[in-house]
Amino acid sequence: MMKKILIIQTAFIGDVVLATCLVEKLHAFFPDAQIDFLLRKGNEGLLKAHPHLHEVLIWDKQHGKYSALWRLLQRIRKNKYDKVINVQRFGATGLLTAFSKAKQKIGFDKNPFSPTFDISIKHNMCNSSAAPHETERNLSLIQSFTDSAIYKPRLYPSQQDRDSVQPLMSSPYICIAPASVWFTKQYPAQKWISFINKIPASYTVYLLGAPGEAKLCEEIQQKAERKITSLAGQFNFLQSAALMRGAVMNYVNDSAPMHFASAMNAPVTAVYCSTVPAFGYGPLSDKKYIVEIQEPLRCRPCGLHGYRQCPEGHFKCAYLIGDEQLLEPLINVETWKM
Repeated sequence: MMKKILIIQTAFIGDVVLATCLVEKLHAFFPDAQIDFLLRKGNEGLLKAHPHLHEVLIWDKQHGKYSALWRLLQRIRKNKYDKVINVQRFGATGLLTAFSKAKQKIGFDKNPFSPTFDISIKHNMCNSSAAPHETERNLSLIQSFTDSAIYKPRLYPSQQDRDSVQPLMSSPYICIAPASVWFTKQYPAQKWISFINKIPASYTVYLLGAPGEAKLCEEIQQKAERKITSLAGQFNFLQSAALMRGAVMNYVNDSAPMHFASAMNAPVTAVYCSTVPAFGYGPLSDKKYIVEIQEPLRCRPCGLHGYRQCPEGHFKCAYLIGDEQLLEPLINVETWKM
């Protein structure tokens, strides 16, 4: 009987959220198992007090990256896991998996250490409408000892998290997360402003973001013709997720807040600029909308992760999106209420 399982995902915030589908399914199949999760330092707040996790292991990549990796390996070996499930495709976590001394080592075939894994699964990444979602790719790692059913990612804000945002939820509101790590994934500030100016006055508008995104949110707040509130840097991951859950609509880029919405089953409108949903990272909420240019561009998509500037210099994939495309989901919101 399975006793100890370790999931490894030390990539970015959104990747960790999408990997929580594994926690949900493993707990459903093995409710008495000890499930641990390894992530990078800075992302641990996502899994704080997670009801299905026994322990969260943290890799501090910023301070003694490789010495920290060595200490983690010693800890992993000491824990004597029955299964180590590596969601990543890079060498460092492949090394942890290969030398974990786990009874069964599982990962994707693109990991350079995959020849040492007991189970190596093909990572099917392609730009096609038939391509699987990243959660399906993740779940394929455990299909051999569970089943083919799809489980969604999920986050668990505490009661304290929910209480902290409750005062903001007294009237109908919209959340906008305007930033992205990558320029070509980020809908331009002036485009957000143009859209915000057309949002009906009956909705309160909140801007969400990390502390480093406060400047962008303040710029949008100051230049908008209507009153909006910037909350950038004021709430942690789970508090932001709790606020998104109660929104009439959440507007996001192809970035982590989209996955927050999926994990909370919150209504979401995802704006795609240089990337496309066919990569397998689209929204999963029951009420979801995708906004992108209506005519194809020969240069789109220009890459999987986006760039720091438009390779063509025109950024038409963002500027050719119209305000009416973003407003349409709000029209449908009124239909839901009827």
